[in-house]
Amino acid sequence: MSDVFHLGLKKMMLRGAEVAILPGDPKRVEKIAALLDEPHPLASTREFTSHLGFLDGHPVVVCSTGIGGPSTSIAVEELAQLGIRTFLRVGTTGAIQPNVHVGDIVVTTGAVRLDGASAHFAPMEFPAVADYYCTTALVEAAVESGRQPHVGVTASSDTFYPGQERYDTVSGRVTRRFKNSMEEWQAMNVLNYEMEAATLMTMCATHGWRSGCVAGVIVNRNEKEIPDEAQVKKTEANVISVVVEAARKLV
Repeated sequence: MSDVFHLGLKKMMLRGAEVAILPGDPKRVEKIAALLDEPHPLASTREFTSHLGFLDGHPVVVCSTGIGGPSTSIAVEELAQLGIRTFLRVGTTGAIQPNVHVGDIVVTTGAVRLDGASAHFAPMEFPAVADYYCTTALVEAAVESGRQPHVGVTASSDTFYPGQERYDTVSGRVTRRFKNSMEEWQAMNVLNYEMEAATLMTMCATHGWRSGCVAGVIVNRNEKEIPDEAQVKKTEANVISVVVEAARKLV
């Protein structure tokens, strides 16, 4: 019997870890853990796959969240129950600014709350904001790897299609709330779309935990929307190396 409802984990399995790296995709967990010392699997249930490894002797958990705020909220809550206090999200993203190119790295300082899950933790007036030290570590890790990241605000949507104003759907319909929304976010200097940061950052800010988010750009919405597979793999590897080095600074 695990100590938490969904993750299949016991507190003793985490070896006192207080830092977690959170990809959305379960398949990325092993890739991230491979950059840690002594990596080994912990559990795999539903969308939640977890490994443990060490950075400079300190335990670090890698746990997938699945897609979107609701499942992310479960992972964050249950990891916090097990002692995690620093959460670093890593993933891929679609840029909406013309100067944010495929292959670039985005470090999120705050998120536009286009989700629903974050409202279960704080009213919409409360900002979804990253922790300063996590943000600094991610920026420094990117720069040290030879990449100058884009640092700023992300739009974090519960849905991939209407919430990000995509019309290439069965219905071709976007509700009034989201019509012309991408143009508005662009005018407000929002950098990109993704699907988890708002929930993660609202949860952590309201609880006094630390959170950060780094993402690799695999498409730009001003150009074609079909990712290049080779470029995706390269971008994924780059952003994974950045989040691991940031975690090293935070353990």
